[in-house]
Amino acid sequence: MLDVVAWVCVRERRMLAVRSRGRDVWYLPGGKREPGESDAEALAREVAEELGVVLNPHSLFPCCIVHDRAHGVDEPMRMACFFADGTGEPAPHAEIDSLGWVGLDDADQCASAARQVLMKLYADGVVD
Repeated sequence: MLDVVAWVCVRERRMLAVRSRGRDVWYLPGGKREPGESDAEALAREVAEELGVVLNPHSLFPCCIVHDRAHGVDEPMRMACFFADGTGEPAPHAEIDSLGWVGLDDADQCASAARQVLMKLYADGVVD
């Protein structure tokens, strides 16, 4: 099972999402832990690598845990999602080709796990 972490960032009632090179759907920024990393360490490393944003590890707050199949590889996946404060403006780095701010009207363009988070945020009144 893939065990990953993801950053949930909401601005102006839209959720930050990224597209990796060669992918056709939106994902949440984040990724796999390296051996010995905590959730906070892995998330901070991944977000810095992918978006150039420095997360404050003390600001991590759980959003949800999603169980799904990983898009494109069809493996079971557990994605621990966190809100966190960050410094810097998100911009595509490393394998990230583009970023966007998605709402409910973009749900069909999101990977299934990202769609689940988007739907939760919508149900909670956080995104439109």
